[in-house]
Amino acid sequence: MLRLMELEPVVGVRNLHPAYSSVLIKFDGRKLRHDELEEVLRGYIGRMGTVALPEPRLVEIPVCYGREFGPDLEEVAALHGITAAQAIELHAAAHYTAYFLGFAPGFAYLGELPEALVTPRLATPRRSVPAGSVGIAGSQTGVYPISTPGGWRLLGRTRMAMFRPEKAEMSLLSIGDRVRFVPISREQFLNAKLEHV
Repeated sequence: MLRLMELEPVVGVRNLHPAYSSVLIKFDGRKLRHDELEEVLRGYIGRMGTVALPEPRLVEIPVCYGREFGPDLEEVAALHGITAAQAIELHAAAHYTAYFLGFAPGFAYLGELPEALVTPRLATPRRSVPAGSVGIAGSQTGVYPISTPGGWRLLGRTRMAMFRPEKAEMSLLSIGDRVRFVPISREQFLNAKLEHV
């Protein structure tokens, strides 16, 4: 539905807000009545199977796991009865799908996390999570694009910019992208420049 509405915009629709299995549609009631929009959307629903989706990109994100960059790594590993090295291997071995963007500009909800790493959010969120922090919550993983409060368990950090307001495509990731996390050393992380891909 989202792709079809992007390809064939409806006059009066002001914004689309996709989530896992729904799309919030904001529209101008002075240009379009609710029943008119509903009729258009029913037509779109009937054509959803004919829409060609873009080929997903594979985006590799370098991550320094553990220590000061991933303060929750050891606890997550202990909760699952595995070592920190095994937790890193599990997290980095999976290919994730960017299901939707939200919470903060450039924050992509990525899934599915390997079952052996599924962990609830922190009971009390942190007041500040550094930009680039890679976290997990439930069966999801993601990268904090900006410094913000947050309750996800932090496994590592990347220098790759998720939110790039100076670019036409401000978010590094788009819905449908495939993501793979690539472990790097602390030295590689410290010597890397902030990447604005």
